[in-house]
Amino acid sequence: MANKFNSGDNRTRRSVSIFIVAGLCCFFYLLGAWQRSGFGKGDSIAVEMTKSGENCNILPNLNFETHHRGEAGIIDDFDSKVKTYNPCHPRYTDYTPCQDQARAMTFPRENMIYRERHCPPQEEKLHCLVPAPNGYVTPFPWPKSRDYVPYANAPYKSLTVEKAIQNWIQYEGNVFRFPGGGTQFPQGADKYIDQLASVIPIENGTVRTALDTGCGVASWGAYLWKRNVVAMSFAPRDSHEAQVQFALERGVPAVIGVLGTIKMPYPSRAFDMAHCSRCLIPWGANGGIYMKEVDRVLRPGGYWVLSGPPINWKTNYKAWQRPREELQEEQRQIEETAKVLCWEKKSENGEIAIWQKKTDANSCRASQENSGATFCKSEDPDDVWYKKMEQCITPYNNANRDKTSSGDLKPFPERLYAVPP
Repeated sequence: MANKFNSGDNRTRRSVSIFIVAGLCCFFYLLGAWQRSGFGKGDSIAVEMTKSGENCNILPNLNFETHHRGEAGIIDDFDSKVKTYNPCHPRYTDYTPCQDQARAMTFPRENMIYRERHCPPQEEKLHCLVPAPNGYVTPFPWPKSRDYVPYANAPYKSLTVEKAIQNWIQYEGNVFRFPGGGTQFPQGADKYIDQLASVIPIENGTVRTALDTGCGVASWGAYLWKRNVVAMSFAPRDSHEAQVQFALERGVPAVIGVLGTIKMPYPSRAFDMAHCSRCLIPWGANGGIYMKEVDRVLRPGGYWVLSGPPINWKTNYKAWQRPREELQEEQRQIEETAKVLCWEKKSENGEIAIWQKKTDANSCRASQENSGATFCKSEDPDDVWYKKMEQCITPYNNANRDKTSSGDLKPFPERLYAVPP
């Protein structure tokens, strides 16, 4: 009897175990099927959306746009094919969109209009890949690129001849060497910057951003890097091939650009210092409109540097081959415009003059109104993309920027964490 009882008990336990295992298998099978179906996954999203009300940014990675659809919303496999472009003819090696030199010469030369951007109509646009120069190689890494560029990357020697005594650029074997010179600083950019630093507090972080108009090969900006100053350089495309290309190959920020009739593509009060080293811009002409544009992008307390003509014209008018009276009038116009803009002249030494934009908005406004100055009425001084320059002064406190207009800006790197709202 005992054996029979034990045998039945074992059979019962075995049946229960099989039932449990089968039940678990069914449960996990159903759970897996449910997870794969995606049913219920939106519940958490719906809860978050309900909690956040109209805030639609809680899941920025969601994209509700349709993709790869043809007519009537039908999936079109042909849309996913990659379009291929053949290389352009080698004669387009130096082609830059909207900066075609041949086309530019058809535009008026007044106010440098012909050197501004002029994009071709749709039917004239290239639909091919602009080729690199023959033998193009990877540029040298910084800091070597500051001083050397492979000749194959920008194979033009005209500047090595025309600017030879000014130490802009030298051709040595298969590379160009940049000694750091410039028209106004043939002894090197370092010594030139030292002269500026005797007046402008470059070393203590007050100056972090700089704008270089008519930059040439951008040696000034290249040598500011080691002083913790970031320079934005620009120059027009002219008879000297690839000036800006040289700057880019060196690793210096630069764009093709010119002060003509269009505002610079930078927000107001973006720069601590602006610079012109014999950039040949008629600063005093046209009612000082170019100085007013520099004033727009220069922060209160910022500095403007002008070296070269007409500074020190009494000594250099013969070397510049220009009449004394013409240079004298040019400087007078610059000085008058600077007063209207509320810039204070801090130094004139040799061929270098330095002005500082005052920080006292109220006193400047009063003096500007007394001079009959016109103030810009635009509510957004940063709305500048392809907008015409204006014969007006950008007010200090425009766009509710009273704190920055007072010059209350921390030196770098404190500025990273203490920018006024």
